[in-house]
Amino acid sequence: MKEFGQSLLNLWKHLGLNQRVSLTIASLAVVAGLVALVIWSRQPDYQLLYGRLSEKDSAAIISELETENIPHKIENGGSTVYVPSDQVYKLRMNLASKGLPTGDGVGFEIFDKGQFGLSDFVQRTNYMRALQGELARTIDQLDGVSSARVMIVQPENRLLLTDQGVKPTASVFVELSRDRLKTEAVNAIRHLVANAVQGLAPDDVAVVDNRGRVLSEELKEDPLLGTASSQMRYKQQIEEYLSKKVESMLVPVVGDGRVVVRVSADIDNESTTQTQERYDPDGQVVRTQSITDDTNNTTEARAGGATGVSSNTPGGAGTQETARPVNTTDSSRKTQTTAYEINRTVTNVTRTPGAVKAVTAAVFIAERMAAPPAGAPAGSKPVPQPRSPQELEALRQIVMNALGLRLAPGQSPDSLVSLQEVPFTTETVSKEIATIQKETAVQSWISAGSRYLAFFVAAGLFYLFLRMLKKQKPQPVPVELLTEAPNSGQRGSLQLGPGGITPDVLNELIRQKPMNVGTALRDWASIKKVS
Repeated sequence: MKEFGQSLLNLWKHLGLNQRVSLTIASLAVVAGLVALVIWSRQPDYQLLYGRLSEKDSAAIISELETENIPHKIENGGSTVYVPSDQVYKLRMNLASKGLPTGDGVGFEIFDKGQFGLSDFVQRTNYMRALQGELARTIDQLDGVSSARVMIVQPENRLLLTDQGVKPTASVFVELSRDRLKTEAVNAIRHLVANAVQGLAPDDVAVVDNRGRVLSEELKEDPLLGTASSQMRYKQQIEEYLSKKVESMLVPVVGDGRVVVRVSADIDNESTTQTQERYDPDGQVVRTQSITDDTNNTTEARAGGATGVSSNTPGGAGTQETARPVNTTDSSRKTQTTAYEINRTVTNVTRTPGAVKAVTAAVFIAERMAAPPAGAPAGSKPVPQPRSPQELEALRQIVMNALGLRLAPGQSPDSLVSLQEVPFTTETVSKEIATIQKETAVQSWISAGSRYLAFFVAAGLFYLFLRMLKKQKPQPVPVELLTEAPNSGQRGSLQLGPGGITPDVLNELIRQKPMNVGTALRDWASIKKVS
C-alpha cells in the first residue's frame, strides 16, 4: 500500500497543470456520484398507502402522517399517498382505528355527534345515507372491486297505503380493477345488500359495473326455468355437481390430476299439470240410504148404559143393555231405500321443470405408471402398466353407482358411462412450469440487484480508473536541442548538439513536454554515461 501511494505521488509530480485539474475534477465527480448513490440507496422504499382519495380524506391522512413525523409522498394531485414500505400495514391499521379514510360516503359515524331538533325525515335520510355508505365500504373489500356506490330506494311508511305492491329496491355501481367480476362475487353483493335492508329480495338488487354491464341480470332466480339463461345455468350446476361427485371418488384411487370427468344431463324444462279420473264398477259403495217404518193400531170398545140413578136402579131403564162389538185394527209398514255410487278416483299431478331425465358421463383416466424393470439404467422413466378390463369395469361401476344410473334390459354400460385409459401429456406442462419458475427467479434476482447495480457499476469504474492510472508510464523521449529552422519563424525539433544541454535548452524542454522531463533526463544521463 505504501508503494502504491508513493507511485501515485510520483505520478502526480510528473503530471502537468491541465492534467492535474482534469484528474481532480474527475475524482471529485466520481466521489460525488458515489456519495449521491449512497444517499439514494439509503432512502426508504415508498409503497402505496391509499389511492383515489377524496380531498377531505387526503387532508386528514396527511395531517396524521405529519403529526407522527412519518415520511410520505403525495402524487396525482393529492389523491395518492405513498409511505415507506415497512410501515404500510401498520399505518393502515392505525388510520382505520381513527376512522380514516371515511370513503366517498358517510357511515354510521354520522350519528356519533348528538344532533337535537332534527325532524323524523332528516333522521331517516341520515340512516339511509349511513347504510349506503357502510355497504359501499364493505363491497370495496371484495377482490376485483376498486370502488362501489350503493343506492337504496325504501318505500315510505304511511298509515294508509294506497299501493300494497311497492317493494324496496337497490342499485349497486362497482368499478372493477379487472376485466370481469366473478359470478360468486356478484351473487355475494346481491345477498349482502338484500340482507341489510328489510324486505329487500336479492332479485331486486341490480349490480352494474363501470363498463355499463348489468352483472346481476343472469343471476335472477327463475323458479319455473322460463328463460334460456336460467335453463342453461341450472344445467351447468347439475353437471358440475355430478362431475365433482365422481371426480372426488376417483382421485384417491388414480391420483390427483390423473382423471377427467365430464357429465351431460338431460333436463326436463317443461311444466305440466295432469288430472286423472278413474271409475271402478266393482267397487260400489253406499251413497244414500233411507228407511221408513209406519205402524197403525185401532181399538173400539163396546158402549154401556145411560149414566145416572135410573141406570143403577133395578128394573129401571138402566137395566136394558145394548151390546155393541169392539173393532181393533193393527197395521205396520217398513220401507228401505239404498242408493249405490260407483268408486271414482281423481288425481291431480303438477310437474315442475328441472327434473333430470337422463345422465351420461365420459371419463378419462391416466395410464398407471410402474417402476422401471430391474437392471434399467439410472434415471429411467416409469413404464406404463395398463389396467386390466376387470379393473376398468370396476371403475365404471363405481361411476354408475355414484351417478345413480341403472341399466335397462339389454342396455350396454358403455352407453351410459364411457371410460377410457389414455396417456396424459405432462412433460410439456412440467417444462412450462419449470420455465415460468426460472423466469420468476431471474426476475426476482434482477429486481433485487437493480437497487445496488448503480453502486457496483460506479465502484467498478473507479477501480478500472485506478488500475489504468497505475499502469500508465511516461513515454521515453530523447533530449532534443532547440534549433532554429533556417529561413523560418517556426521552431524545429530539439536535437542534441555538440555544445551539450544548456539551462535555456532545459527550460524550453520542460515547457514543451513537462510530463516527460524525468524520463528524458534519465535517458540523457545514461547517454552521457555511455559516451
